[in-house]
Amino acid sequence: MHFIWSIILGAIAGTIAEKVLNFNFGWILTIILGIVGAVVGDWLLGLIGINLGGGMITSLVSAAIGSIIVLFGYKMISGNSN
Repeated sequence: MHFIWSIILGAIAGTIAEKVLNFNFGWILTIILGIVGAVVGDWLLGLIGINLGGGMITSLVSAAIGSIIVLFGYKMISGNSN
């Protein structure tokens, strides 16, 4: 069940990040980058000492923050002009 939740959370966070940054990578890449972003968001927030708690909404916020960072980095590295 955790795996399914991770995919759903990654898809939602990736979609939020795409809308915020006005990118369009396609749904598969969005889910993958969203899942990676969720991990990055948790790691970065923990690194700077911010604990949002363990709820679904706070997990989504953390994942969205990480996804925005990951999608922006992906676009810069890949040179993707979407």
